[in-house]
Amino acid sequence: MRHRKALLSATAGVLVAGLGLGHLTGLAGAAVTGPALSVDLTDQHAISPDIYGMNFADESLARDLRLPVHRWGGNATTRYNFRNDTTNRASDWYFENIPNDNPSPGDLPDGSDTDRFVERNKATGTQTILTVPLSGWVAKERAKACGFSVAKYGEQQSVDPWATDCGDGKKPDGTLITGNDPKDTSVEVGPQYVKDWIAHLKGRYGSATTGGVKYYNLDNEPDLWHSTHRDVRPTGLGYDELRDRTYEYAAAIKEADPGAKTLGPVGWGLNSIFYSGLDQDTCSRTGCWNNPPDRAAHGGVQLGPWYLQQMRAYEQEHGTRILDYFDIHIYPQQAGVHNQDAGDAATQERRLRSTRQLWDPAYVDESWINQPVRMIPRMRELTDQHYPGTKVAITEYSWGAYGHINGALAQADILGIFGRERLDLATLWTAPEPTEPVAHAFRMYRNYDGEGGAFGETSVRAASADQDKLAVYAAERASDEALTLVVVNKTGEELTSDVAIAGRTGSSTAQVYRYSAADLTAIQRAADQPVGADGFTGTFPANSITTVVIPPGGTDPDPTPTPTPTATPTITPTPSASCSVTYTVVNQWQGGFQGGVKITNLGTTPVSGWKVGWTFAGGQRITQSWNGTHAQNGAAVTVTNTSWNGTLAAGGGSAEFGFLSSLTGTANDRPTAFTLNGTPCSTA
Repeated sequence: MRHRKALLSATAGVLVAGLGLGHLTGLAGAAVTGPALSVDLTDQHAISPDIYGMNFADESLARDLRLPVHRWGGNATTRYNFRNDTTNRASDWYFENIPNDNPSPGDLPDGSDTDRFVERNKATGTQTILTVPLSGWVAKERAKACGFSVAKYGEQQSVDPWATDCGDGKKPDGTLITGNDPKDTSVEVGPQYVKDWIAHLKGRYGSATTGGVKYYNLDNEPDLWHSTHRDVRPTGLGYDELRDRTYEYAAAIKEADPGAKTLGPVGWGLNSIFYSGLDQDTCSRTGCWNNPPDRAAHGGVQLGPWYLQQMRAYEQEHGTRILDYFDIHIYPQQAGVHNQDAGDAATQERRLRSTRQLWDPAYVDESWINQPVRMIPRMRELTDQHYPGTKVAITEYSWGAYGHINGALAQADILGIFGRERLDLATLWTAPEPTEPVAHAFRMYRNYDGEGGAFGETSVRAASADQDKLAVYAAERASDEALTLVVVNKTGEELTSDVAIAGRTGSSTAQVYRYSAADLTAIQRAADQPVGADGFTGTFPANSITTVVIPPGGTDPDPTPTPTPTATPTITPTPSASCSVTYTVVNQWQGGFQGGVKITNLGTTPVSGWKVGWTFAGGQRITQSWNGTHAQNGAAVTVTNTSWNGTLAAGGGSAEFGFLSSLTGTANDRPTAFTLNGTPCSTA
């Protein structure tokens, strides 16, 4: 898909209201009674952290959100050549070869755009998804070239205004130019090309299991090649060829890096489950949708289940799983919903309703689809039935209106749905600007307080009596056992609702954070509010997103961020130790690594204000830290608490922080002695 652009204007807002016991109002006049909300802590499942991913995110935004996964994809990646760092922009931009800006082209393939993409991800602790070509073609050289030269193929309907010899491949009457030479822009490659690329990546960054590239997309929307890449692929991709190409190229990936994960078939939308590219090509011209010939030739089985069956058959025959994620894109087809502009009131209401296509069997899609989509349950049912153990991914989606509160409301709803419906991986196409409202919607889950405060990792069942008005999502956070809620008011009215919480005892005080049209520049902190054993009653402003952080009953709020994902075994401290430290190497690569530290107070009195110290053993130097402030003098390091995590309760209170470090030795040269406020601790 194409990149977005333009920052959209904001609308007038509403005031921020409080949240707590009793029917509270934040605006003049009484709030409207909203739908009842319920939370049940006895019904839980894990949330994959990879649902919060993006395509082409700004590095500062990736750092701010602790972006878990970052995709390099889209139409231009189908014919990317890593050796000369050149893409072909396909139908997105006049089928042109365009070399990437590169400060040192003489060093290629080192220092290519994809190398730098991986390095930026390492700097932010983010996993990489790279797109590998299955089409058999890549850009032939590091030079501009046209798929449909006007000088060679004649006058065309449209040309690149900055390179007028490059046409759109359509004659002035709109008919397509045929018979062009694919070698005008491209050179043929096979699976060995993929092996060579992965060998290059492993040489620079390690394998998938040692800090290198973890994920590979099996091309991008191959069922649309006959349209997007018709200069080299003028006919649709059929069932058999999709299978055979996947066998060849996915097997090549697994041979080159057995720990890598693959995602396919990377279809463009719902029709990618129903029809092959060949049937989409044929039926778009002949109207054969009720009896597509390629499907008929394969027993009348839709492409999605057939594809999964073929991938399962490969594993049964060869003993190797070559497909790890069933990946289909989704873009809302309802009028105006995917647009950059928020649209009129009717479009905005339609945008908020249309998120139901991700899950709701009662929602009939308000577009040419005109049937229930229920995308995530549909995909999961297909994998469970036809290839159990395959995960489910959506590596492109967008509900538009990034610069408007309406887009932020839809995005907050979508992220909640992803976690509730057990999606395994998702990456937004493309990332918002860091200041746009949709970026703030992500922050409500990933960094609501600017200090790393996050929605929990374990989904808790939550329901609304009317999700079209007020949506609610809940999760428990492992670091402090807090119950975190995200409530999205999709209406233009302030709503007061009872929030019933089952499976919980005692009273506590909730922290409240809110994003609304009242201030599109920032998330606001509201006053802490008491919560009873059975829940609370809250008032939610019109068009707002509210994050509520409820600590365990009888304790005070502690918004400790989610822990570093890869943990080392806890070490039982010696009886005399008053503290223990677990030191983890999360990721490492050539010249650097990511580490994490957990400090636990084993003493009988609380620690108010902590400083952890150690001495590096292998030339390491911290370049960045989070959830703590670092200082380093030679090999000696200290990390002190932030303003919000400085208290360690007696008898097991803990805090965690992370860091990125350069090194001249190896990350395995670990420190062996740690101190807490000068007192030695037991260590892992």
